[in-house]
Amino acid sequence: MDKLQTAATVLIVPGLREHVAEHWQTLLQARLGNVRSVPPLTTDKLDCMARVRAIQHELEQIDGPVILVAHSAGVLMVAHWAAHYSRPIKGALLAAPPDLDAVWPANYPSSETLRSQGWNPLPQSPLPFRSIVAASTNDHLATLPAVARMAEGWGAELLNLGDVGHLNPAAGFGHWQQAEALILQLDSEQEPV
Repeated sequence: MDKLQTAATVLIVPGLREHVAEHWQTLLQARLGNVRSVPPLTTDKLDCMARVRAIQHELEQIDGPVILVAHSAGVLMVAHWAAHYSRPIKGALLAAPPDLDAVWPANYPSSETLRSQGWNPLPQSPLPFRSIVAASTNDHLATLPAVARMAEGWGAELLNLGDVGHLNPAAGFGHWQQAEALILQLDSEQEPV
């Protein structure tokens, strides 16, 4: 199978569950020709700034334009990264960001744990690059209005995907073909002068 080619390097930013074999990000990485991924942390797995530093480390290995592709807590990592670092980014696909103010199911970290690890407060200033926030109407980690507020604060385009849950294998995603189209759209856009 031919690899999907982009001019920009795509940097995959996984969420807290990191690299899941049947996740759309993992499958996407196998489909792309010009791609890197933020590797899993071996220590301090819930430390937000450790994850932000991991994003920065990967970006330092890339020459030329970059498109960020983040899912779930990976989206929050990107927001924190943008608040601490500066580097030209061509665009970002930010899928299913969780709401730090929501009550999450028992198998997820508590809001107190996330606050103590530096996740909250979440930066809400405009991101300095073109961003598409893809949201679900039935995500158990964030309501659509909560995601809409995040997108508005970040100056991002909100894309309502409908009833897709948390856009993960548990919700039936596997391959997410629309992600490829959105990445190609970001890749083809002219960078602002």
